[in-house]
Amino acid sequence: MHYKENNKESRTFVQGLRPFGKTLPRSVRGILKKNGYNYSEIVSKWSILVGKDISEFSYPKSIKIAKNEGNGVLVVSVKRGNELMVEYSKEEIIKKINSYFGYSLIKSVKLVTYNNKQENKNKKNHIPREFSKNFEKKIYEIKNENIKNSLMKLIKAINDDNS
Repeated sequence: MHYKENNKESRTFVQGLRPFGKTLPRSVRGILKKNGYNYSEIVSKWSILVGKDISEFSYPKSIKIAKNEGNGVLVVSVKRGNELMVEYSKEEIIKKINSYFGYSLIKSVKLVTYNNKQENKNKKNHIPREFSKNFEKKIYEIKNENIKNSLMKLIKAINDDNS
Protein backbone atom coordinates (compact mmCIF):
# COMPACT_ATOMS: atom_id res chain seq x y z
CA MET A 1 0.00 0.00 0.00
CA HIS A 2 1.06 3.53 -0.57
CA TYR A 3 -0.22 6.92 0.44
CA LYS A 4 -0.68 9.72 -2.05
CA GLU A 5 -0.31 13.22 -0.71
CA ASN A 6 -0.27 15.21 -3.93
CA ASN A 7 -3.93 14.77 -4.80
CA LYS A 8 -7.31 15.16 -3.18
CA GLU A 9 -7.39 11.50 -2.21
CA SER A 10 -6.65 11.02 1.46
CA ARG A 11 -7.03 7.25 1.55
CA THR A 12 -4.58 4.47 0.92
CA PHE A 13 -4.93 2.43 -2.26
CA VAL A 14 -3.39 -0.82 -3.39
CA GLN A 15 -1.29 -0.39 -6.54
CA GLY A 16 -3.05 2.85 -7.43
CA LEU A 17 -6.53 1.30 -7.44
CA ARG A 18 -9.38 3.66 -6.67
CA PRO A 19 -13.06 3.14 -5.96
CA PHE A 20 -15.24 3.28 -9.08
CA GLY A 21 -17.14 6.25 -7.63
CA LYS A 22 -14.00 8.36 -7.76
CA THR A 23 -13.68 7.81 -11.53
CA LEU A 24 -17.17 9.13 -12.29
CA PRO A 25 -17.68 12.77 -13.31
CA ARG A 26 -18.83 15.04 -10.50
CA SER A 27 -22.24 15.60 -12.08
CA VAL A 28 -22.92 11.85 -12.12
CA ARG A 29 -21.76 11.54 -8.52
CA GLY A 30 -24.16 14.33 -7.59
CA ILE A 31 -27.08 12.46 -9.13
CA LEU A 32 -26.16 9.28 -7.29
CA LYS A 33 -25.90 11.15 -4.00
CA LYS A 34 -29.39 12.56 -4.53
CA ASN A 35 -30.94 9.08 -4.41
CA GLY A 36 -30.50 8.52 -8.13
CA TYR A 37 -29.70 4.91 -7.35
CA ASN A 38 -33.02 4.47 -5.56
CA TYR A 39 -34.93 5.93 -8.50
CA SER A 40 -33.11 3.77 -11.04
CA GLU A 41 -33.80 0.67 -8.94
CA ILE A 42 -37.49 1.51 -8.72
CA VAL A 43 -37.68 2.10 -12.48
CA SER A 44 -35.85 -1.11 -13.36
CA LYS A 45 -37.86 -3.25 -10.92
CA TRP A 46 -41.22 -1.46 -11.34
CA SER A 47 -43.15 -4.41 -12.77
CA ILE A 48 -41.78 -6.71 -10.07
CA LEU A 49 -42.53 -4.27 -7.24
CA VAL A 50 -46.09 -3.33 -8.18
CA GLY A 51 -47.16 -6.28 -10.32
CA LYS A 52 -47.84 -6.61 -14.02
CA ASP A 53 -51.45 -5.42 -13.80
CA ILE A 54 -50.45 -1.99 -12.45
CA SER A 55 -47.16 -1.64 -14.35
CA GLU A 56 -48.95 -1.99 -17.72
CA PHE A 57 -50.49 1.48 -17.42
CA SER A 58 -48.20 3.27 -14.94
CA TYR A 59 -44.55 4.05 -14.38
CA PRO A 60 -42.53 5.99 -11.81
CA LYS A 61 -41.89 9.54 -12.95
CA SER A 62 -39.71 10.88 -10.12
CA ILE A 63 -38.91 10.74 -6.43
CA LYS A 64 -38.88 13.84 -4.29
CA ILE A 65 -36.89 13.41 -1.09
CA ALA A 66 -35.96 16.13 1.37
CA LYS A 67 -32.27 16.14 2.33
CA ASN A 68 -32.89 15.82 6.05
CA GLU A 69 -35.62 13.20 5.86
CA GLY A 70 -35.80 9.69 4.48
CA ASN A 71 -39.49 10.01 3.72
CA GLY A 72 -40.04 10.80 0.07
CA VAL A 73 -42.85 11.25 -2.38
CA LEU A 74 -43.01 8.93 -5.37
CA VAL A 75 -44.60 10.58 -8.40
CA VAL A 76 -46.26 7.96 -10.62
CA SER A 77 -47.60 8.62 -14.13
CA VAL A 78 -50.83 6.74 -14.74
CA LYS A 79 -52.73 6.34 -18.00
CA ARG A 80 -56.05 8.15 -17.86
CA GLY A 81 -58.89 5.90 -16.77
CA ASN A 82 -56.76 3.66 -14.53
CA GLU A 83 -56.22 6.08 -11.66
CA LEU A 84 -58.58 4.27 -9.28
CA MET A 85 -56.69 0.99 -9.42
CA VAL A 86 -53.42 2.73 -8.55
CA GLU A 87 -55.13 4.94 -5.96
CA TYR A 88 -56.37 1.86 -4.10
CA SER A 89 -52.93 0.25 -4.38
CA LYS A 90 -50.95 3.19 -2.96
CA GLU A 91 -50.36 1.66 0.47
CA GLU A 92 -49.34 -1.65 -1.07
CA ILE A 93 -46.88 0.11 -3.41
CA ILE A 94 -45.34 2.02 -0.49
CA LYS A 95 -44.97 -1.16 1.59
CA LYS A 96 -43.40 -3.13 -1.26
CA ILE A 97 -40.89 -0.39 -2.16
CA ASN A 98 -39.91 0.23 1.47
CA SER A 99 -39.52 -3.48 2.14
CA TYR A 100 -37.39 -3.85 -1.02
CA PHE A 101 -34.96 -1.17 0.19
CA GLY A 102 -35.15 -2.22 3.82
CA TYR A 103 -35.93 1.22 5.17
CA SER A 104 -38.64 3.86 4.89
CA LEU A 105 -37.82 5.54 1.58
CA ILE A 106 -41.32 6.41 0.36
CA LYS A 107 -43.92 8.06 2.58
CA SER A 108 -46.58 8.83 -0.02
CA VAL A 109 -47.45 8.34 -3.67
CA LYS A 110 -48.65 11.16 -5.91
CA LEU A 111 -50.45 10.35 -9.16
CA VAL A 112 -50.05 12.25 -12.43
CA THR A 113 -52.23 11.23 -15.37
CA TYR A 114 -51.48 11.15 -19.09
CA ASN A 115 -53.71 10.40 -22.09
CA ASN A 116 -51.56 8.06 -24.13
CA LYS A 117 -47.96 7.07 -24.74
CA GLN A 118 -47.49 9.39 -27.72
CA GLU A 119 -48.54 12.48 -25.74
CA ASN A 120 -46.32 11.43 -22.84
CA LYS A 121 -43.30 11.10 -25.14
CA ASN A 122 -43.86 14.65 -26.34
CA LYS A 123 -43.71 15.91 -22.75
CA LYS A 124 -40.31 14.34 -22.06
CA ASN A 125 -37.62 16.56 -20.64
CA HIS A 126 -35.31 17.31 -23.53
CA ILE A 127 -31.64 17.58 -22.78
CA PRO A 128 -30.29 20.77 -24.36
CA ARG A 129 -27.56 20.19 -26.94
CA GLU A 130 -25.12 22.43 -24.99
CA PHE A 131 -25.61 20.28 -21.90
CA SER A 132 -24.96 17.14 -23.92
CA LYS A 133 -21.82 18.66 -25.48
CA ASN A 134 -20.46 19.55 -22.02
CA PHE A 135 -20.89 15.93 -20.99
CA GLU A 136 -19.12 14.79 -24.15
CA LYS A 137 -16.15 17.03 -23.35
CA LYS A 138 -15.93 15.61 -19.83
CA ILE A 139 -16.24 12.07 -21.13
CA TYR A 140 -13.30 12.55 -23.51
CA GLU A 141 -11.16 13.37 -20.44
CA ILE A 142 -11.79 9.89 -18.98
CA LYS A 143 -8.78 7.64 -19.48
CA ASN A 144 -10.52 4.25 -19.27
CA GLU A 145 -11.68 3.36 -22.79
CA ASN A 146 -14.44 0.97 -21.66
CA ILE A 147 -16.08 3.57 -19.42
CA LYS A 148 -15.63 6.26 -22.06
CA ASN A 149 -17.28 4.12 -24.75
CA SER A 150 -20.15 3.12 -22.47
CA LEU A 151 -20.89 6.72 -21.50
CA MET A 152 -20.73 7.85 -25.15
CA LYS A 153 -23.26 5.14 -26.09
CA LEU A 154 -25.49 6.33 -23.24
CA ILE A 155 -25.41 9.96 -24.43
CA LYS A 156 -26.09 8.82 -28.01
CA ALA A 157 -29.09 6.78 -26.84
CA ILE A 158 -30.44 9.72 -24.83
CA ASN A 159 -30.04 12.07 -27.79
CA ASP A 160 -31.75 9.57 -30.11
CA ASP A 161 -34.68 9.24 -27.69
CA ASN A 162 -35.09 13.01 -27.48
CA SER A 163 -35.08 13.45 -31.24
